[in-house]
Amino acid sequence: MESPVEVVKAYFDAWTTKDEAKLRGTLAPEVSFVGALGTAEGAESCVKGLVNGMWKVSPRMRVLHRFVDGPEVLTWFEIHPYDGAPTPVANWCHVENGRITHIRVTFDPRSILEKR
Repeated sequence: MESPVEVVKAYFDAWTTKDEAKLRGTLAPEVSFVGALGTAEGAESCVKGLVNGMWKVSPRMRVLHRFVDGPEVLTWFEIHPYDGAPTPVANWCHVENGRITHIRVTFDPRSILEKR
């Protein structure tokens, strides 16, 4: 079984390459997501949220650092919205049995909302 940091790295790798199948494989079926722009319950809802949300408004992202405390992994990264300055984001994942079960995200969404 992969370690929590390996699971979260795979999640972000899937995000970077826009690989829905790989992304889905990192998520527990009952995963919950709470973020600045919405919430989602279940793996399919989380994948749909990324595909129809963040992947469309931010063509790329860059991981800056990960902090690991057992099953808790905090990833500090930047999203790069179209025609916008990089936006710093904190993503906190809880991993159980090799899958992400909880995702909490916070960032200042103003640069993204201004473009809509």
